[in-house]
Amino acid sequence: MASISAVLIVRNESEILADCLTALDWVDEIVVLDGGSEDDSVAIAQRFTDKVFVATDWQGFGVQRQRAQQHATSNWVFMIDADERVTPELKQEITAVVASDPQQHVYLVPILPWCFGRFIRHSGWYPEHKIRLYPRLKARYGDDRVHEKLNLDDGMQKQFLKGDLLHFTYRDMKHYLVKSAHYADEWAQARQQQGRTASLLQAVIHGMGCFIKMYLVKRGFLDGKQGLLLAILSAHSTFAKYADLWSRSQRTNPSK
Repeated sequence: MASISAVLIVRNESEILADCLTALDWVDEIVVLDGGSEDDSVAIAQRFTDKVFVATDWQGFGVQRQRAQQHATSNWVFMIDADERVTPELKQEITAVVASDPQQHVYLVPILPWCFGRFIRHSGWYPEHKIRLYPRLKARYGDDRVHEKLNLDDGMQKQFLKGDLLHFTYRDMKHYLVKSAHYADEWAQARQQQGRTASLLQAVIHGMGCFIKMYLVKRGFLDGKQGLLLAILSAHSTFAKYADLWSRSQRTNPSK
């Protein structure tokens, strides 16, 4: 019989975790891997499932997701984040395909972001399809620090679902800045480990290119004031991650 494990990796998500887990009462099991929360995330998760684990030696999103998946026991994995919510339409689709699919497909889900007071339907953010539903034994994450990807067994086919997965991206500006800084650090660290470098000119060019792409090419202006704000913030974040990579090559001890 087909079964579904909802799998989450979390850290300091006490404000939103209960809402996410409450909306997952239709799955067969919930697996939560905590990355070392300093709030009540672990205690909250334990109210919903006895499959709560902790792994504090952070090695990137890919490694952490695969660690979490290894604790799942169902036929299918539904990978979800604490700031996401399943719509009724998506729930109905998931249960239908799991019941009928002999584990020959992985399913990409359209993710609809809510940010700074409205749903963002342009700016290159929607529909951002991601593989979230897949047979547990036929897909696994690699060791990417960011932009983690699933490695699929040969012969697995991709299918697209129509129901949206709501993504409550940023709670406020502070949350955006913290999240953006963490991403920039992970991105720069991954590329530094690959022996790559960057210049400040590259940081400026990529930042400007990001704004033009989001606001003009991807029609972010149709997302109103939020679209303008997101284009500016994303340009800043793009600049920051390249600047971070550049700054890593400048670190020398003046005393030496």
